[in-house]
Order: sequence, then C-alpha cells, then structure tokens
Amino acid sequence: MSEAGVDAVVIGRNEGPRLVACLASLAPQVRRIVYVDSGSSDGSVAHARAAGAEVIVLDPRLPFTAARARNAGWRALAPDAPEFVQFVDGDCAVQPGWIAAALAAFAAHPAAVAVCGRRRERFPEASVYNRLADREWETPVGRTRACGGDVLMRFAALAAVGGYRDDLIAGEEPELCLRLGRAGGEVWRIDAEMTLHDAALLRFGQWWRRSLRAGHAFAEGAYLHGAAPERHWRAETRRALIWGAGGPLVLILAAVIWPPGLWLALAYPAQVLRLARRGGWEWAVFTVLGKLPEALGALGFHLARLLGRRRGLIEYR
Repeated sequence: MSEAGVDAVVIGRNEGPRLVACLASLAPQVRRIVYVDSGSSDGSVAHARAAGAEVIVLDPRLPFTAARARNAGWRALAPDAPEFVQFVDGDCAVQPGWIAAALAAFAAHPAAVAVCGRRRERFPEASVYNRLADREWETPVGRTRACGGDVLMRFAALAAVGGYRDDLIAGEEPELCLRLGRAGGEVWRIDAEMTLHDAALLRFGQWWRRSLRAGHAFAEGAYLHGAAPERHWRAETRRALIWGAGGPLVLILAAVIWPPGLWLALAYPAQVLRLARRGGWEWAVFTVLGKLPEALGALGFHLARLLGRRRGLIEYR
C-alpha cells in the first residue's frame, strides 16, 4: 500500500529506461507522482504518463535547472498538499521500504524537515568515476547540514522557505537546507537504503565536467552565504582555488622567473600521499586532480558574475 500523506516529485531529462524504473519503484510507496520534464526527446513524457504519473513539461524558453523542475513539481502538489514530498532524480530507483524508514525517522526527530538515506551507484564496477560517485554518497549518519537530490521533506517547511532557488545550476539542495536550518528545521541522514543511482560516468570528460560543475556550485554557494555564520562552502572554494589555480600559477611563474621554484610541484604528490593514507590511492589521485576543474568552475562563476551573465547548465551526460 502507498504511504498516506506522501507524494513524490520526479525530475528528468532523457533518462529513458532509468525513468521507467524510477517510477515503478515509487508507485507502491507514495500516493501520487508528479514527473517534471526538462526538454526530453526520448519519449520520457509518454513513459511517465503510461506509468500513471502527472506530467509537467517545462517551458523551454526559460533556462532549465533541477531546482526549477523540483519547484514546479512540489507547487503542482499544493492544491492537495501532502504532509511529505519525496524528491527523486529520474536516474534513481527508490529502494523498497525507504518511505516507511524515512517516516519513522521523522517520528523520532520532531524537528526534522528533511530525511535522506544511503544513495548507491547501481554499477560502481563500470568505471573509476562511478566508484568515486558511490563513495561521494557515503556520508555520516546523524544530523547533517545538507542532503542531495533524493530526499523526503515536510511539505509545509519546504513551502515556508519558498522551495529551491530556480536560478542555481548546481548545489541547490545544500542551499535549501541552509535556509531550512535557519528557519529552525533539522536535516537527518539515516542508516537506511534510499536509492540506486545510475551516474553512467564512463569517460574522463564526463568526470571533468561534473567536477567543473561542483566548483561552480562551491563558488556560487560561498558567494551567496559564505559570509554568514554557516560559512557555506567557503572551505571547499578555497581548497579548489589554492590547489587548482594558485598552485599551477605559481609553478608557471617559477618556470619563467625562478626555475628552482619548480620543486614546489612536489606538494601535489605529497598531497596525494597524505590523502591516500586516509582513503586509498584511487580516491586520493582524483581528489587532487579534481581541484583543477573545480577551480575552473569557480573562476567561471565569478567571471560570469562580473560580466553580468548567468551560466547555463553544465551537463556531463
């Protein structure tokens, strides 16, 4: 039976069979499903309607963002608002029993406004990039500062803060959680299987663009809320700029002005070694290497801001 008082919002763009699996996994667990499509050309809209979901097709004349899609979804639920809304990305399948586990967490934590669990990669063995994504989802259990795209939220709390920021191309979930926290709500991560995610990260270029997007999100988040008590994403932005921009610039200057300064390049293998002791070589190498695209993403955000422009989606699939 579906859980009373729980509706779902699914967002997607050309997810194909992943979307079909997503909707099928939700149907037994929720009362109602709204699917919001961002310009698909693969039959996703027809698949969603065939699965019994209510469909919203976003106007392509406005910029697509995941935040905009989620807002369109939960606002469509407002006339018959549920107590809870489950957000799911269309490339994820919801695990059996997840909604019940999340509702139990809400009962245990009355101040909770958002509950998330363990998101896993469906095919971590397919590539190093999938394995890195799977590790990224492995965050500590307990009260936390942010969630990802898959989360069960109290509808009233979400509406009270106005939902997501439509204009954010990445990092919209932590930004929302920051505002929910300021309003007195709590975000909890529980020890329960939540979703299976199919990142389909199979090429270096995809990983690079995903890291570029992360750098953009860090910089924009720090620009919006870095001066506040939460110091939102200031440390992440600083690390990206130091290791991904400052370090390479120093080495280039050393090559031109003072060649012995090139010894400073040893800081990078030293950093890899330090991180490998904590998390293994694979993670360490890509963590350090990832600072390059992250820095480019952060610098790209600030350049666009100074020029008075908004950057479009940074897609990696």
